[in-house]
Amino acid sequence: MLTAGVDLAAEPRGTALAVIDWSGTTARVVELEAGVSDVRIASLAPDVASLGIDCAFGWPDDFVAFVTRHAAGDPPHRSEGELTGSGMEWRRRLAYRETDRATRMQTGRWPLSVATDRLGLTAMHCAALLHSLSTVIGAIDRSGGGVAAEVYPSATLRLWGFSTVGYKADPAIRATLLGAIQQRAPWLELTRVADLMTASDDAFDAVIAALAARAHALGKWHRPPPESLERAGREGWIVLPAVDLAELKPSSWPGAA
Repeated sequence: MLTAGVDLAAEPRGTALAVIDWSGTTARVVELEAGVSDVRIASLAPDVASLGIDCAFGWPDDFVAFVTRHAAGDPPHRSEGELTGSGMEWRRRLAYRETDRATRMQTGRWPLSVATDRLGLTAMHCAALLHSLSTVIGAIDRSGGGVAAEVYPSATLRLWGFSTVGYKADPAIRATLLGAIQQRAPWLELTRVADLMTASDDAFDAVIAALAARAHALGKWHRPPPESLERAGREGWIVLPAVDLAELKPSSWPGAA
C-alpha cells in the first residue's frame, strides 16, 4: 500500500508532498518533496490507496447561500425568523462547515474558517486541484468516500496525544515532536527525511497528512453521520483518525495483529 500526503499552499512553491510505502515490515517515506505542482500530485494519485490533502474541499453551504443572495441584491438572511448580521451565532454559522463543528467537538479547537480566514486562497487552489484529480481518478467525493481525503495534520497530532504548540514556527519544536513520533511509532522510518521535516513545517505536515491517509485507506476514521453526508459531499469532510498512531503499523511489523 502507498499513501500520500499534501500540505497544500496557495502556490506550488509552498506545497509539499509525501509518499509512504506500507508494503514492508516498516513504513518508509519514499518521497518527500517541496515546491510541488498540481501536475505532479495528479501523476501519482492513481497509484496510491489514499491521498490526504491538507485543505478544505469546499465552502459552508450557508456561506455560499449568503454570497449568492448578496450578489442578487436580496436580504442576507433567508427568512424574517433567521438571525441577521448583528449576531455572532449567525456569522459563525456562515463561517464554518459542518465538519468544522464536528472537529471542534472532537479536538476542542475550531479549524481555520475557509470562508473568512487566510485559508481562502489555498482553498481556491484546492478546488482547481480536485478538478485536475478528477480527470485521473474519477469524480471526487468530498465527504471522504474516494481516494482523495481532506485531512488536518495538527488536529491529527492532537488526537494522537502530541503537543502541537509552536511546531509550525520553530524547527527545534519540530525536532522534538519528530522524536516523540518515532518513539511511539518505531515502525515508521523517518531518518532519511528528518532534516527536511525539521527544516520545513510544510514537509512535516505532508508526512502527517500521509499518515492520516493511512487511517483513511484502512477505514479507521470518523465518517460523517448519515444526516450530514449530503452536505459533506458539497462542503467537504475532515478525515480524523479513529485509532491511535500505533494502530496504523504495517501488517508485517512484528506483533502486528
